Amino acid sequence: VISSSLHWCRRWSSRHPFTVSQVVISSFHHCVAGDHLVIPSLVSQVVISSFHHCVAGGHLVIPSLCRRYSSRHPFTGVTGGHLVIPSLCRRWSSRHCFTSVADLSQEQTLVARLAELQAKLQHLDSMHRARQEEVHVLSQHLGQLLSQAGSEGGNTSSGLPLYLPLSPEVRVLLRNLTGLRAEGGDSTQLLRLPSVYHFLPHLLENPSTLRPAFCLSRGRSGVSVVLGLPTVRRDMQSYLLATLQNLVDSMSPEEAADSLIVVFVAEVDQDYVLQVAKQIEEQFQPQVESGLIEVISPPVSYYPDMESLQQTLGDPPERVRWRTKQNLDFAFLMMYAQPKATFYVQLEDDILAKKNFISIMKNYALQKIAEKSPWFVLEFCQLGFIGKMFKCVELPWLVQFFLMFYNDKPVDWLLDHLISTKICSLDKDSKHCKKAKSQLWIHYKPSLFQHIGTHSSLKGKVQKLKDKQFGKVVLFFPHQNPPAEVKTDIKNYKQYTLAKAYRGESFFWGLLPQPGDHLSFTFSTPTMLKHFLFRSGNAEHPSDRFYNTSVEVLTESSQNNFSKNEFNTTTDGYLIVGKFDSMGVADGVIDPKLGPIKELRLTVHSESDNWAILSEIYLEVSEDS
Repeated sequence: VISSSLHWCRRWSSRHPFTVSQVVISSFHHCVAGDHLVIPSLVSQVVISSFHHCVAGGHLVIPSLCRRYSSRHPFTGVTGGHLVIPSLCRRWSSRHCFTSVADLSQEQTLVARLAELQAKLQHLDSMHRARQEEVHVLSQHLGQLLSQAGSEGGNTSSGLPLYLPLSPEVRVLLRNLTGLRAEGGDSTQLLRLPSVYHFLPHLLENPSTLRPAFCLSRGRSGVSVVLGLPTVRRDMQSYLLATLQNLVDSMSPEEAADSLIVVFVAEVDQDYVLQVAKQIEEQFQPQVESGLIEVISPPVSYYPDMESLQQTLGDPPERVRWRTKQNLDFAFLMMYAQPKATFYVQLEDDILAKKNFISIMKNYALQKIAEKSPWFVLEFCQLGFIGKMFKCVELPWLVQFFLMFYNDKPVDWLLDHLISTKICSLDKDSKHCKKAKSQLWIHYKPSLFQHIGTHSSLKGKVQKLKDKQFGKVVLFFPHQNPPAEVKTDIKNYKQYTLAKAYRGESFFWGLLPQPGDHLSFTFSTPTMLKHFLFRSGNAEHPSDRFYNTSVEVLTESSQNNFSKNEFNTTTDGYLIVGKFDSMGVADGVIDPKLGPIKELRLTVHSESDNWAILSEIYLEVSEDS
């Protein structure tokens, strides 16, 4: 900092590259605030036009420009024809007052950390205001009760009935809390703010309407990101478990520790809710136990009479009911998630996420906060309501808006209308409005989520929308397998044959497997196998899996070093060495005691409602083979 009290700065003429109002040093801009020139600690070598200034011994050395400076100025004086500014900012670095370019990343990290703390502080402040609101409502009700009691008789100078066993100190405290005046004359009429009950009056009929009917939770809160994942019963196939698996697999351990996934089963059939919760608890036990995954469902009393909704937009009654319920579902999920994290991201139950998506979203949000961008929604997917991030402190805006117009328009339309209401001017055209909305609604590229489902939750609606900015999706995983003849009873779809899948050229896609169907791999020569991996389904068709299917081998010789009791044996002499799990994967090790294997096959034991895909076939040969 060079003080403006030194007229040295003011004497610089136009031939010099900076003035007292703004300084340009290399590519950095340094503004003067309070008539002080600030040189930041960013670079080890700074070029000001033709003047070179280097850092040496923790000092900024400026070539001789002002030899007239004397010791009365806050500089060490002129030494060797140079003006030397002492190292006054030792807190910046233990070695130099000015840091090097290599330390720029540290400064960026500090900026990101400050932005994160700012966001968390906003969240804590919103929680504090919520508690203040609760106290305020209680004090209003208490004041009304005290006023009514005092007006019914037995008044004292404090306005409290004589029969209340309260000390004078407590009476004064209550009066201060309620805002009633000691001299009386207070009105008993309270002004009431609009609430959710004004828009959904049926909620007053049951005190549990705003409490989850089912909740599987370990109470995790205070994380950076909460993912809202609504799901409903589908007539065709469910993508929920595949979506959850993808989300979990796409998180690093650090991301999983700083996130929360809330699965909102938007059904009132408790048997179905328990069934879904049981599936999640069984397949994601570590994630449920750690608190990463929660499951909730709404009470029956949360929804209004869906048969008496107002018909709007010319939609048929079934579609009006569907979009109305979706608005209410999103509002319930957001209300539940709001106090648990700093950022909220709305997802769907039929999506695919990119690796490390949590860190990418969080860092981008913090970057925008550090830039002081006034964003309201960050969009990480172009489709529908997928991948929309909000600050949890601003979710009440959305919830209130959804509940006000839940019967009028679809949820994605309501989001767009809210943004327009906040920033668009009525005396400007649509082009100006679109530009203005881009300040609050910011698109991130490339997209982090892809829609994979084809069957909408609206009965009969087929939705094949894809986000083109997501990039290509890996549909199969190739491996080099031992030479073998492959055949199957299952008819393949188009060019997706088993032979191509075995060679790693594509994936196998078969039509409706039936009990007794086989997929066999007969080796050219008996082969010592040590490991097998079969993965069914893929990113675009996660439900096209093999269910209730066993992995069997036929050994070269019946004289092997194992007991018949060690393995289950089929009627035709095959040994059962594994089976497909609930996620459609068969992964196992083959005991070396079995010796060389002549044939490996998959046997289907039950009928399937879906087609079946083999996206990965890997038969690992023993090194001794």
